[in-house]
Amino acid sequence: MDYEIIENYELKKHTTFKIGGCAKRAYIPQTIEAFVEILKNTQNPIILGACSNVLISSLGVDDDVILTTKLNKFSVEGNKIHAQCGVKVPMISREAEQKGLSGMEFMIGFPGSVGGAVYMNASAHSQSISDTFLSCHIFDNDKKEVIELNKDEMMFGYRSSIMQKKNYILLDAIFELRPETKENITAIMERNLEFRKGKQPNLAMPNAGSIFRNPPNDSAGRLLEKAGVKGLKYGGAQVWMGHANFIINEHNADSKDVSHLMNKMYNMVKDKYTIELVPEVKFIGKMSEEEVEIWNTMLKK
Repeated sequence: MDYEIIENYELKKHTTFKIGGCAKRAYIPQTIEAFVEILKNTQNPIILGACSNVLISSLGVDDDVILTTKLNKFSVEGNKIHAQCGVKVPMISREAEQKGLSGMEFMIGFPGSVGGAVYMNASAHSQSISDTFLSCHIFDNDKKEVIELNKDEMMFGYRSSIMQKKNYILLDAIFELRPETKENITAIMERNLEFRKGKQPNLAMPNAGSIFRNPPNDSAGRLLEKAGVKGLKYGGAQVWMGHANFIINEHNADSKDVSHLMNKMYNMVKDKYTIELVPEVKFIGKMSEEEVEIWNTMLKK
C-alpha cells in the first residue's frame, strides 16, 4: 500500500502558523496513483500541502485530510520542469538556478508547495506561476476522474485560478522556463531573499504569510499600517511590527486568537478607508460560534 492512514493526526506540527487541532483521519500518499485512489474513495477531503497560507481550527477537522508532503518528486528535461503537487517551491527554484533556467526566482523564499502555488497563482517581484505554467493533471472531485488542463483552461488571475471555482485538485504540473545565465538568476534570487528579510517574518516566528489580499490598485500592508494595526495583540497572536499584513503566533496562539485579531485589522481599515479587505489566509476545520460570525463578516457570507 503506497499510503499511510493516521487517526487523530495533530495538524499543528504540520502548519507554518503552528496552530491547529487534530484531523480525525489523515492520509499520506507516497505516489500520485495512491493519491488518486484515495481521492476516488473519499468524499470531499481537505488537501493540505505545506500549510503556509492556512489557519487550521484549534477545534480540529472532522473531514478526511490528505497530506501531500510525500508527493515531492520533480524532474528537469530541457527547459521544462515536471513537478508533483507536494514539491516545496524553493526546491525547484534552486534546481532551475543550477540548470540556468529563469522564471522561478520569485519563489525562492516561499514556504509553500506546487499545489498551493498553482491553486492561488502565486506571485511576487513581477513574476507569477502563470508566467511559466504549461499544463497540469487535475483530479476532478465531482466526476472522480483525472483530466489534463493547459494554461488557458486554468483561467489564471491575480491570486486566482479555475481551481478555486471548481472542485479540482492538482496532481502535478509542467512549467516551461527560459534559458538565462546562472549569475543573473542567482543575483535576482539573492535580491528577492534580501527583500523578504525586511518585509516578511521568517518561520522562526510562526506565521501564515500575507493575511489579506491587496485590493485593486492598492496595498493591504499600506492600508493596515496607516490604520495603525502594527503591534496589535489578541491572546497569543500579534500583528508583526515589521509589516502590518502579517500575524505572528507569538505565544501559543489558537485559531480564535488569530480570527479575532484579523477581525480587528479588517474593521480598522474599514472604519478608516471604507475598504473591506479580503482574507488571503484560508480557515479550515470546525468553527466556534465567534469564528463563524467573524469569518462570515470578512467573507461577506
